[in-house]
Amino acid sequence: MSDWMFDRGQIRAFHFKRRSIDLNTGEIQLVYAFDQGPDLVERIVIPGAPFSVSAPMNAAIDSALRLLHLLAGVSYYKAAAPSVLAVEEGSLDDATAAFVASVYENGLGEFAYRNGLSLRGHLQWPKGAEPRAVAPALGLASKALVAIGGGKDSLVSIEALRAMGTAPTVTWIGSSPLIRACAERTGLATLNITRTLAPELFAFNRAGALNGHIPVTAVNSAILLVAALLTGHGSVVFSNEHSASYGSTIPGTGEVNHQWSKGWAFEHDFAALVRAQMAADFDYVSLLRPWSELAIARQFARLDHYDAHFSSCNRNFHILGEKPTQRWCGQCPKCHFVFLALAPFMPKPRLLAIFGRNLLDDAALAADFDALLEIEGHKPFECVGEGRESRAAMAALAASPSWREDALVARFAATQQPALDPATLRLEPLLAPQGEHGLGKARMEAMSAHFGA
Repeated sequence: MSDWMFDRGQIRAFHFKRRSIDLNTGEIQLVYAFDQGPDLVERIVIPGAPFSVSAPMNAAIDSALRLLHLLAGVSYYKAAAPSVLAVEEGSLDDATAAFVASVYENGLGEFAYRNGLSLRGHLQWPKGAEPRAVAPALGLASKALVAIGGGKDSLVSIEALRAMGTAPTVTWIGSSPLIRACAERTGLATLNITRTLAPELFAFNRAGALNGHIPVTAVNSAILLVAALLTGHGSVVFSNEHSASYGSTIPGTGEVNHQWSKGWAFEHDFAALVRAQMAADFDYVSLLRPWSELAIARQFARLDHYDAHFSSCNRNFHILGEKPTQRWCGQCPKCHFVFLALAPFMPKPRLLAIFGRNLLDDAALAADFDALLEIEGHKPFECVGEGRESRAAMAALAASPSWREDALVARFAATQQPALDPATLRLEPLLAPQGEHGLGKARMEAMSAHFGA
């Protein structure tokens, strides 16, 4: 096997080989391979070992590991994207097969589009196993792991939970100094999970492997599920908003959602599968699901505790390389959108201090902001809000004495706004909760009160 060379054209199948967990160290190993290629071993370490678990909890953890093995494989599968997926443990039950197929086909939608592939309906999963036993309630604790990414959304969730009398454990995966600084700034208990990808993946990339965006929230959700069960938490909380369910409409292709695994469809189906197959009383939820990016930006503007710590700039979070010395590059769609979303709700000097510059007074960024507005073409393949949110924010700034003379705001008011229906540019309808969610009645009422306070 030492002379095996990565050749995408010769690869027939992607194999899910085996998985394991060492309760004495908290190390998880997930093993994959392409045909006769080398074992690709991913390692995840959950702090807090050694772990002692009951027999029912051990069964739940084993089922959660099985799901994690399937979902984390997407990081390696995409290198060759063969149609055959072989699970050496055996065939999947129909519910699991349908779910993982949805994650791969929809979560890799942007990857497939950029690489000229057709994945939907073409992946062959081994299915037909008997339905899995219905999971029991495990009497899980109400303690929550809340995922933090260093941006405004997770910080809004954390402060909402604090206001509702909950002290969650702030959790992140990886070694980002920026995320650690934000997590420590909360003053809450923290859990930093280590994930180490198989090193061969980087060699495959140099040998011509396919590359592109993966549904990382799906993978992180499965990792946090296992971590929660091991550490005595009965809930995993994410901070994905209503806008995450909205993709980019591509002529001739249809909708492609860069952040599909942050959307409601994934949240609903993942939560249902976990309750059915792992623990009937496990709580997986996105706390901000009913709200738009603008509503969340307004809520964040009410805080000032994190101004010098947070960043939503994706250039801070590459797998390789150190983060930029500045927290905001000012050039990526995330920087542009977060600046625009915060501007209607935050005093201008404060926002300029956060970013170190005025992005709306830079005429060179006109095309970048036009993409956010979706007046022509589709929005960027990034975790940004809907075009209607960007247009409403820009219209609000056009009416503001503080902002209306800035280059891009003045340009919008003179050349773009006149062609738009004024009724579609109102902020207020976009600040109200909307759509489906998994909060439940009591939590929804508490969150609505918090957002309206």
